[in-house]
Amino acid sequence: MNGKYEKIVSAVDGSKASEKAFKKSVEIAKENNATLVLAHIVDSRTFATAEAYDKSLSERAEKYARDLLNEYVENAKEAGVEKVELVIKYGSPKVAIAKEIAPEYEADLIIVGATGLNAVERFLIGSVSESVARYSKCDVLIVR
Repeated sequence: MNGKYEKIVSAVDGSKASEKAFKKSVEIAKENNATLVLAHIVDSRTFATAEAYDKSLSERAEKYARDLLNEYVENAKEAGVEKVELVIKYGSPKVAIAKEIAPEYEADLIIVGATGLNAVERFLIGSVSESVARYSKCDVLIVR
């Protein structure tokens, strides 16, 4: 490795923490002329039960994710990042970011916000950022 990052995965979920992580990932992607992979994981567990009552829920979650990511892509390009990709996956954000998305895109850096959206889950089993740091094979930057 030449000391430069080439593929950066930035996990975004619309929270304040992920907004900060996104801004930092744009800076680092520009400095390194890296590809920025914007990732959103639709947490399938949170709406699995509700889905029994409302079939359109996963469609709405995916539309929210697409709209959110498209906005981030626009912002990244306006800020001067030339190579931006986006990915939406279903599953557990804790697992998908480090074990699926980063290897799939051959990322050498993952950037996440210090806290996600779900305080109860964070209290019970630790944060997404902790999990990503624990399972990742590449560098992880946790933005506070």
